[in-house]
Amino acid sequence: MSGAAANLNADLRARAEALGQALPPLLAEAEMLAATVMLGEHGRRRAGLGDEFWQYRPAHQGDSARMIDWRRSARSDAHFVREREWQAAQSVTLWVDPSKSMSFTGDKGRAPKGDRVKLLALALAVLLLRGGERVGLAGMAAPRAGRSQMLRLAARLSGAEDGEDFGAPETEGMVSHGRAVFLSDFLGDLAGVEAGLARAADRGVKGVLMQVLDPAEEEFPFAGRTIFESMGGSVRFETQQAGDLRARYLARLAERKDRLATLARAVGWHFTTHHTGQPAQSALLWAYGALQGGR
Repeated sequence: MSGAAANLNADLRARAEALGQALPPLLAEAEMLAATVMLGEHGRRRAGLGDEFWQYRPAHQGDSARMIDWRRSARSDAHFVREREWQAAQSVTLWVDPSKSMSFTGDKGRAPKGDRVKLLALALAVLLLRGGERVGLAGMAAPRAGRSQMLRLAARLSGAEDGEDFGAPETEGMVSHGRAVFLSDFLGDLAGVEAGLARAADRGVKGVLMQVLDPAEEEFPFAGRTIFESMGGSVRFETQQAGDLRARYLARLAERKDRLATLARAVGWHFTTHHTGQPAQSALLWAYGALQGGR
């Protein structure tokens, strides 16, 4: 190894270690959660597929120069990456809803929905990366392998919710014929979900929809005079008899879940609802198993 290469590797290690020391407890919590899941031989590598050409795709932010196919790129104004079949099959893109809706909690002693989806996303990434997968965040980090990617994802996921009131799935950076996971409460306009699933299906992407709700959103424990307001303040409703709305609310919520399940089935995806009063481990096991079954 040349002196320059050795210095570069040492610099990268130092930066990764500094990043790791600066990270909040999210990564440690995610690794502890992942460690509770006994998956045995969970790698999805397939012998013999590494040399099979799959496709050219436009280069994304985060792709290194060595990934660029310069001969193909020279024939156009854009840069292209030459993908092999195993790279596509093992690329998983996560979308974690950044909207203000995810900061809701019905109990001050319980973490908000946003904390749970970030924990699940990062714990799932830990399992996938350790199994040889390439994992990325939609619109933020292209799928890559290795410990450095785990640190990168943890840093990106540690920010606060700062989007719109409700989120819609982001599909930028998804690898054709790869896998994807959408984590959200899906309480906004379902047209955005439908459009995101359609774009994923057009690329041959299979995956998982996981709806994460607070127990209060599942049970509707409200009565008397109540003011309902979205976390961003764009929706506000006041009633004197909240208890009278419970049956209608629960019926609408059931209809929404049915609609999400139908949308997922239509494109070969899996759907489930998890709430923050349940153990995170069960949701992690389900998500990993659903990804395995959707190969």
